[in-house]
Parts: sequence; structure tokens; C-alpha cells
Amino acid sequence: MAAADFKDYYAVLGVSKTASQDEIKKAFRKLARKYHPDVNQGNQQAEAKFKEVNEAYEVLSDPDKRKKYDQFGQYWKQAGQGFPGGGVGVDMGGFDFSQYANFDDFINELLGRFASGTRGTTSRQSYSYHTSTGANPYGGFSDFGFQDMGAGTQDSEATISLSFGEAFRGVEKKLNVGGEIINVRIPAGAKTGSRLRVRGKGMVNPITKQRGDLYLRVELQPHSFFHLEGDNLVCEIPITPDEAVLGTTVEVPTPDGTTAKVNVPAGIRSGQSLRLRGKGWVLGRGGRGDLLAKIAIATPKDLSPQEREYYEKISAIRSYNPRAHLHNVRI
Repeated sequence: MAAADFKDYYAVLGVSKTASQDEIKKAFRKLARKYHPDVNQGNQQAEAKFKEVNEAYEVLSDPDKRKKYDQFGQYWKQAGQGFPGGGVGVDMGGFDFSQYANFDDFINELLGRFASGTRGTTSRQSYSYHTSTGANPYGGFSDFGFQDMGAGTQDSEATISLSFGEAFRGVEKKLNVGGEIINVRIPAGAKTGSRLRVRGKGMVNPITKQRGDLYLRVELQPHSFFHLEGDNLVCEIPITPDEAVLGTTVEVPTPDGTTAKVNVPAGIRSGQSLRLRGKGWVLGRGGRGDLLAKIAIATPKDLSPQEREYYEKISAIRSYNPRAHLHNVRI
């Protein structure tokens, strides 16, 4: 590549050379949406710009490629192949390569002779896409947007939001993918981070017209009572101070819509959990996880005169001091 043909990938993306990976990704997504062929049909300049943006992102998003690019400039690809006959990469430090018209000239001067041969190289054009929910050229994803899966692929990823009930029981969703309505079955037990592969429903390469796969990444909407901690389903059960002292039996709601009776032992502390085995989340490998009922001692705010009287009597005769161990605390 001649020096005159050198592409400043940082300038292409409109970022500084010290830009973080997040800044580079953000700039790429903005430009990819702007110049995407689907929103610039028939515009050859936009298509060329789209390829240029993808080329820049392919290099700068890869830490190894970016390091070579920063060091060797327009000769980063050749430098990555090593020296003729040796095949070993060499650290050139801050050497200025811009004085050479091409990589062969640099090798010739370095070795004092013509290179004995050249290596054939092949290039692969890749396309990475990202469109946000607010500006989706495919126009059909009302609840999630496409995200690129990395250079060299037309696979795409999208986020689908499910309620706890849908994820627990499984659900079938109708999705509009580029004007095509598809039915997707989400199996029971999906959790945030679960991924579902839909073959042949990903992005279309504007050059080859081949279509990749669509990966759906699940995000669970918050539930007012349940939440997940790993494979365990967790809920909070409030009890009164007297129930904590004396022990009691409580009914715990389960995700099936039923309740399970649980014995709360006397002297339980706030924050302790009671395990209901097999009453939790559906597991992908089959069966059910556990339901953890986390105890929260609820202090009453409004007391009747009689209640206050008895609490005062208990306070007057109480022998237990929960702060006794604090007397010996030192730093």
C-alpha cells in the first residue's frame, strides 16, 4: 500500500488515537447506522463509506490489530507476517515508516538487499452492523435492536425482554425481522443472559446477499416479589419481632401460583434464608432449582396502647443485649 493510499482509521471513525474501546464502538455504531446500505439504497458513496467504516472498526476494535496499526501504520498487515524467510514479528518501537513508499522498500533498506520473495496474501471483507431501537432500518423490532457479532460474520444479536412469567413457563413470540414475521419459541427457564439461536434470520451481507443467524439475548423484566440469584429463585418474607423470637409458620408464594408452608424456627435473624427445595426456577438441564425465602423482621410503626405497654414491659425485663460484643471493638 502506497503512503498516499493510507487510511487514517481514527479519522474515519472520528475519534482520537487515545479513544477507548467504548468510544470506538459508539462512533462505529453511529456511522454504521448513517451509511448502512438499507437506508441509502442506490447511493454508492454511502456504500463505500459504510465499507470504510467497517474496515476501520475491524482494525481498531481488535486490540492486537490496533497495536500493530498504531506501530506500523499502513504497513501493519505486512508487519504482522514477519520478515521474509523468518516469519517472526519484530518490535520496531517508535520507528517512522512513513518515509517508505511500501513495505518492500523498508525491507530492502533494512536488509541491504532485495527481498528474496513475497508472500501471497488474501483479504476478506467483513461487515459488522448495529442499529439501535430508535433508528432501526429493518423497521420491525419494536422491543429490541440488532447488534453486530464481530467482524467477518453476518450473524447478529438482539435483546428480547420477557416477564418473569413468560420466562418461567416459556413463551412463543412473533417477531418482525425485516418485514418477515417469524415465530420464536422461548423455552421455559430462560434467564437474563440466555441466548437463543434462530438460523438464517440475521443480517444480510449487502455484497454477497447471504444471511447469517439471529441470536436472541434474554433480559428479564424486574418482578415485584421474586428475583434470581444464580439458579436459585429468591423472595423476601416479612415476619414480626414476636414471630422471630417465638417461631412461627408462614405461607410462601411460589412461581407456580401456589403457596408452600414453611416453619420459621424460634430466634431466627433478619437476613437468614429458608430453603424450599425444588420450588424455584425451571432449570435448563431439567428439574427445578430451589426457592430461598429470605427473612426480614418487620418492625411495626403504629402500635395500639396495649401493644406499646407490653413492648415497654418486655424492654424493662429484657436480659439480652445484642450490642454487648461492641464494647471490645478497637482499631
